[in-house]
Amino acid sequence: MLDLLKEELVQLHLELPRNNLVAWTGGNVSARDPESGLVVIKPSGIRYEDLRPGHMVVLDVQGKVVEGDLKPSSDTFSHLYIYRARPDVGGIVHTHSRYATAFAAVGKPIPCVLTAIADEFGGPIPCAGFALIGDEAIGRLVVDGIGQSPAILLKNHGVFTVGKNATAAVKAAVMTEDVAATVWMAYQMGQPDEISAEDIARLHDRYTNVYGQ
Repeated sequence: MLDLLKEELVQLHLELPRNNLVAWTGGNVSARDPESGLVVIKPSGIRYEDLRPGHMVVLDVQGKVVEGDLKPSSDTFSHLYIYRARPDVGGIVHTHSRYATAFAAVGKPIPCVLTAIADEFGGPIPCAGFALIGDEAIGRLVVDGIGQSPAILLKNHGVFTVGKNATAAVKAAVMTEDVAATVWMAYQMGQPDEISAEDIARLHDRYTNVYGQ
């Protein structure tokens, strides 16, 4: 069942350690199959290099396991809450990437001081409040706080990103850490200037509607 999506998720999970977004078994990627509406997610506590398509867990959006012998990620209920609330979301990523999580540790959004942030995120990357892991609480914070951004920080925790598919969500996670590192470095040199709302809108529109093939 959903063999191609499972294989895609294995490959996308490998992008997380490759881009220094996770340590050991932390973090996860999920994807929603656009035809069946079923969700595929990483099992809990499996090392990335050991992941195989057969390890993936398939669930419906209410949390019923449809296929899989392993326990799903401890973040599963939050992923499912987001999918139920956001029909436009087809992929979700959770990481504890170092620089972005440093902003989360102090409860600060990542300000829009780079054109790359305006392009990719359309404004500052918001930071939501704190919630314990294991139920839908984190998912609620994500849905309530993310707005139109593909990324959000969670206080004292880490990063959640969303996308039209899992690849887009992984890209957003990579970009979140990249801009977080640059902004952190900028703060060591002084106070970076934020880009105006008008220029952010122009940059984001160009990136969304003109850039690329």
